[in-house]
Amino acid sequence: MLFNVITWNVDPEIFALGPFSIRYYGLFFAISFYLGYKMIEKMFQVEKVPIEWVEKLFVYVVVATVVGARFGHVFFYGWDYYSQNPGEILKVWHGGLASHGGAIGIVVAILIFSKKVSKRSPIWVLDRLVVPVALAAFFIRMGNLMNSEIIGVASDLPWAIKFLRASVADPQTPRHPAQVYEALSYLVIFAGIFYAYWKTNASQKRGLLFGIFLVGVFTARFFIEFVKENQEAFEEGMSLNMGQLLSIPFVLAGLYFIFKSLKK
Repeated sequence: MLFNVITWNVDPEIFALGPFSIRYYGLFFAISFYLGYKMIEKMFQVEKVPIEWVEKLFVYVVVATVVGARFGHVFFYGWDYYSQNPGEILKVWHGGLASHGGAIGIVVAILIFSKKVSKRSPIWVLDRLVVPVALAAFFIRMGNLMNSEIIGVASDLPWAIKFLRASVADPQTPRHPAQVYEALSYLVIFAGIFYAYWKTNASQKRGLLFGIFLVGVFTARFFIEFVKENQEAFEEGMSLNMGQLLSIPFVLAGLYFIFKSLKK
């Protein structure tokens, strides 16, 4: 069948400028932050929140996302290597970002932002921030697609794809497009909480949107991991891989915030 011969051989680099290159991943990352900035700006305008908070929040979130995602990768997935090569920790351009670490980094940044800038509950901020963050998660996984990474295990399904540029021993083997599964899941979650914020009173139930985001994103991540290649060798033989183990606390936290908000 036609779908059985789909191949993916996209160059992740758009173009080069001397020693530097512009890649799809970086472009999508930048687009996600730009759209996120505009969404938060619109929310704050409608809610008559000081507009100067937007720029400060943007700086907190950008720094926290990169730092948190990097240290998440270092400690959750590559500590054996980085503990012996600490000079590599700061070399983000060599690759290695973990979404769970990014999520932790954002929460820490919002705690600081709420105390120093907004003087409001961190949950109030997170209820609004998760709307653009869900969209950013979609763009980041599409960036992973352009990099031919975060690929799935071998599959004979009609939509299985050969990732010819993937760093695997058998790039000719059709695989689950796991990064596409995640991207589409996050896009649906974004659509749901975007609608809930603008068309319902969900934003008035403190913690509800944040809880829905956590449950939706990390439940999707948990189940998609079953058809995804393990990222590190130490995960081989584990009943649940690192991505799944790290997702469980986020799901439980999300359920807590949902039930607490509805109870109120």
